[in-house]
Amino acid sequence: MLKGIGAALTLAFATGAAAQETVTIGAMHDLTGGLNIYGIQQSQALQLAVDKLNADGGVNGMDVEVVEYDTQSDDAKYTQYARTLILRDQVDAMFGGLASSSREAVRPVARQRKVPYFYSALYEGGVCDRYTFLTGVTPSQQLGVMMEWAAERYGDRFYVVAPDYNFGTISAHWVEHYAEELGGEVVGQDFLPLSQSNFSSSLQKIQDAEADVVVALPVGASQTSFYEQFAASGLKEDISVISTNYGSGNQQVVVSSEAGDGIIASQNYFMVVDTPANEEFVRLWREAYGEIEEPIISEANDTWNAVMLWAAAAEQAGSVESEQVIDALEGGIEIDSPEGRVRMLPSHHLMHQVYLVRGDDNHSFEVIQHFEDVMPAYEQQVCDLAANPGISEQFTPQD
Repeated sequence: MLKGIGAALTLAFATGAAAQETVTIGAMHDLTGGLNIYGIQQSQALQLAVDKLNADGGVNGMDVEVVEYDTQSDDAKYTQYARTLILRDQVDAMFGGLASSSREAVRPVARQRKVPYFYSALYEGGVCDRYTFLTGVTPSQQLGVMMEWAAERYGDRFYVVAPDYNFGTISAHWVEHYAEELGGEVVGQDFLPLSQSNFSSSLQKIQDAEADVVVALPVGASQTSFYEQFAASGLKEDISVISTNYGSGNQQVVVSSEAGDGIIASQNYFMVVDTPANEEFVRLWREAYGEIEEPIISEANDTWNAVMLWAAAAEQAGSVESEQVIDALEGGIEIDSPEGRVRMLPSHHLMHQVYLVRGDDNHSFEVIQHFEDVMPAYEQQVCDLAANPGISEQFTPQD
């Protein structure tokens, strides 16, 4: 059931006899607003995973039913709908969120009510909370390998362009951390509003700083504006661009061939990844939604993984009761996912496959390196929720 202002749609996720017992999960996705380029695919992936579970017999013999709300790219609605899902809809688990601010709107609600919450997007890292599970990739899995690769080829003077909220500011601290490890330096930083569309000032600062590499982290539509203006400025001839989130909203499809060619990105999933599970995932996607006009994004993979990990934990526990599911997840649940093998760790983060890709002039990517079984090193260092379940904070490199 999809709910939100001006929208009501019943989605037929549950199958089988009407009298069969069901388990209900809640979803909050940005189906409208500026972040819907991510939210729509997150919603589709969740629906696809639930359909697959139900076709295979459900969870502990119960069909899975979904109640979903359109959060409209509005953080306040995440708080509102998280409470509604728990108090009125009485869900057994919650899924959703794209921006880190949306996650932080849900996390205290989930913790207060002791309901597992799965956040499925790449993010700045460091969240440690018994009731929150983070299935996206973190800087300690992406940035270190990508910055080392870039420094060896382009130079070690880095400039950061990032959004002015926790994803951008904390990610910038990670850039500083890895630049120092590499013997390089961050020669400048620009923190800009999410709505930023004119980057002329930033481009001038990048040129004046004599940067070798730009670490570009804009979110949403501003990403496209930045890459187009960077290419048009002529800076691309001398300065390279790397990003942890380029392509996560299919920016490579929207930008011009000139702007996208040569951008280096690092994530745990791209549709071009060659694994048997991804081949099956793409096949199911086509069967459900028709021909794929825009590539499947990493947040869709992360959402699929979240649902499948929750289901595997519930099966192992023999229950959908929150504490039993959490204990099973912390025990090291592992699945074969579209990206490859993933495993839930006591930090509530995943061991991931990480792919380094280069954008081409045909609006796609070429995989140039695969880093296998990459651990979230920082999160593993600061967060062991199996041993310390009372922790609830977000650690940063400055701690």
